[in-house]
Amino acid sequence: MADVGEVLMSVLSTIRVPKPGDRVHKDECALSFSSPESEGGLFVCMNSFLGFGSQYVDRHHARSGQRAYLHITRTCKAKKEDDNNSGSGHPPKKKPTRLAIGIEGGFDVDQQQYEEDVKVVILPDRQEVTSEDLGAMADVVRERVSLSMAGIMAADSVSHTLQVQQWDGEVRQESRHAADLKQLDNGVKIPPSGWRCEVCDLQENLWMNLTDGKVLCGRRYFDGSGGNNHALLHFQETGYPLAVKLGTITPDGADVYSYDEDDMVLDSKLPEHLTHFGIDMMTMEKTERTMTELEIAVNQRVGEWEVIQESGTTLRPLFGPGLTGMKNLGNSCYLNSVMQVLFTVPDFQSKYVSNIDKIIDDAPSDPTQDFKTQVAKLGYGLLSGEYSKPAPEAGDENGASEPRGDQIGIAPQMFKALVGRGHPEFSTNRQQDAQEFLLHFINMVERNCRSGSNPSEAFRFLVEERIVCQQSQKAKYTQRVDYIVQLPVPMDQATNTDELQEAERRREEGDSSALTVRAQIPFAACMAALSEPEILTDFWSSAVQAKTTATKTTRFASFPDHLVIQIKKFTFGLDWVPKKLDVSIDVPDTLDLSSLQATGQQPGEELLPEVAPPPLMTPDVEVKGILGSHGNEEDDSLYSPLLSPVLDDSTVSQLCEMGFPLEACRKAVYYTGNTGIDAAMNWIMGHMDDPDFSAPLVLPGCSSGPGTTPTESLSEEHLATIVSMGFSRDQATKALRATSNVLDRAVDWIFSHLDDLESMDVSEGGRSAAESEGGRDPPPGPRVRDGPGKYELFAFISHMGTSTMCGHYVCHIKKDQQWVIFNDQKVCASEKPPKDLGYLYFYRRVAE
Repeated sequence: MADVGEVLMSVLSTIRVPKPGDRVHKDECALSFSSPESEGGLFVCMNSFLGFGSQYVDRHHARSGQRAYLHITRTCKAKKEDDNNSGSGHPPKKKPTRLAIGIEGGFDVDQQQYEEDVKVVILPDRQEVTSEDLGAMADVVRERVSLSMAGIMAADSVSHTLQVQQWDGEVRQESRHAADLKQLDNGVKIPPSGWRCEVCDLQENLWMNLTDGKVLCGRRYFDGSGGNNHALLHFQETGYPLAVKLGTITPDGADVYSYDEDDMVLDSKLPEHLTHFGIDMMTMEKTERTMTELEIAVNQRVGEWEVIQESGTTLRPLFGPGLTGMKNLGNSCYLNSVMQVLFTVPDFQSKYVSNIDKIIDDAPSDPTQDFKTQVAKLGYGLLSGEYSKPAPEAGDENGASEPRGDQIGIAPQMFKALVGRGHPEFSTNRQQDAQEFLLHFINMVERNCRSGSNPSEAFRFLVEERIVCQQSQKAKYTQRVDYIVQLPVPMDQATNTDELQEAERRREEGDSSALTVRAQIPFAACMAALSEPEILTDFWSSAVQAKTTATKTTRFASFPDHLVIQIKKFTFGLDWVPKKLDVSIDVPDTLDLSSLQATGQQPGEELLPEVAPPPLMTPDVEVKGILGSHGNEEDDSLYSPLLSPVLDDSTVSQLCEMGFPLEACRKAVYYTGNTGIDAAMNWIMGHMDDPDFSAPLVLPGCSSGPGTTPTESLSEEHLATIVSMGFSRDQATKALRATSNVLDRAVDWIFSHLDDLESMDVSEGGRSAAESEGGRDPPPGPRVRDGPGKYELFAFISHMGTSTMCGHYVCHIKKDQQWVIFNDQKVCASEKPPKDLGYLYFYRRVAE
């Protein structure tokens, strides 16, 4: 074997020192979840700075020719016994006092201490070089290798750079009113205790206005507790902006709220403002919970959290293949729950896990940025069982102690960074909606599976919408692709109305002992609300050429292999404030949707003519004939592209101020015929889930003639996406040309013009016109699977908390007839799966 110094000299030109901007992967293997703490440690290529576990480093060496790797291994240090040990072997956990992660007073994060060993390894013979060995080598070797080692160890790892280490929900800004706040000389002096609301005599949740010293109760919370809104009403009457919460005042500060800025704020002159009313901050003690403590408490509502997490029982930990936990990277439980469920679906297993060796062999030089590689890596990590082992306690490397449920598990840092890259929400460490992430991930799968099998087809189905004009009794049929059934929650169908009313009465009377009563909604009532016809009051009928009433009925044009049902728990109150419905629904283990199968056009039924409604036009526009100023005899379009709709600017502005996208507001006003804010708002609430909700307003008929996108300027990516759904290139081109090259609108256009496409060829996976006519097959469309509409429940995802922006997700999955709860790194046998409190339900087709 050659001298190690000579070998190092021969590869010295390939050893680099990390520069600013270099991505150093020193925490996680690019092809597995091996880390420096894993058996065998992590090998970091000293040229590309990619990390590899011991099972993949030889493969990288063979493919790249690189020989020098920095080998990093870490072992846990034994934790010192805490002075405040409770006697149970574990120090007592401190209660969080800040809505924060990883900072003093916030929620605990892993603070495990490690001993680190670092050395250079030369492949293929795995010759080792320590820092001490470098001292005896030539100066040029010692200097270059030492600099590279130090640079790699000092550099922030990619996972560290991408991950927000500290999230603090309590960061507050200085109020703009604080510096020159007006305070009235009205002689009001506030006693140090014994406060009551000056309107209703409430003795808690009291706020003192810093302008006039009025002591009034705070806002009513979502569950009916809290105050009676008297402090808010006082601001609305007087305009006095700042109030301090009595009972939170200490020498360190207090809770200050700005009604004008609608947020908790800082008041740098708070001691001066309090002294004006006889309050000495230095002598005050806290007697009320701060708003942050209340928010933490609300997000840990005992009833919901304990039931969903099955906290009341001792759960048996499970380990083995398909039973691997996932570390929470900071509000990443939504991602963990969704991916656990997806990799129980055979399509995802066969696409990514069964072919992992080929996927890794075909991976690009930087596999950390390859979607297929990272999804396969995640799937293998979840299903192989390699990481489904009890997490050893510090000082218990032999695993002698009883397993406590926590696993070594996997930390999907690389995967999360890749799927969230460029997304305004999923690239952050904030909590997200699991349903939105599921659709986002399916969309990524669609884009990356244009050739070969596409596992998202397991969820894809066609929806038929039938609209019947009540005046002419003529019908219109359209189809669209969907992946999720959104099930409404009819609160008026609760079976325990008397109990709900009694609980509400006791809350209004200030009875703090009143138990929270959850509305019991029958699943059958939810299904009835889904299937019942929707009344359209402002439907423009092409048959009568006027607005009239219509009914819209939605049915399944195909039944997918796997059905996802979302319970629409998140809604808006009368004040347009988002809220979560606290409901219990008796979701069944088996489901038969056969009665909701679409039937298509009925015998003798007449269809509505394909004529669009007239556009709203300015009165002073000169209409040059029916063709418009840019019309021509070949293009007999009803509309001129120069004609602009008259939109009520005040209504558009009001909608925009509510936070809705401008283009969506313009469409809402246009399609409701300028009939006012209420109609426009109803349109928005009914179309928020439309794929083109935020797309620009395009008047009917304007897509033809002038303004049409020429074929040569069409997006190849858009064309490939539509072709991958089973349509021909000619059909995709026609759709994109008709919709100004907007992908979402082009897909919608195709499904509303299927009859026009029957004469065109369909690519592989679709059907020709002759086949459709002769064999009575469905019209051309995407690749959708169809079969009986009978299903069985195999998984559900539950949410705890008051909104999708906070709280926690867990999932329950049925494996070998046993329900299993996946709560981040904890994987246990479920004793009482809370099937009535789920948010997303996953069913699979029952074979007949």
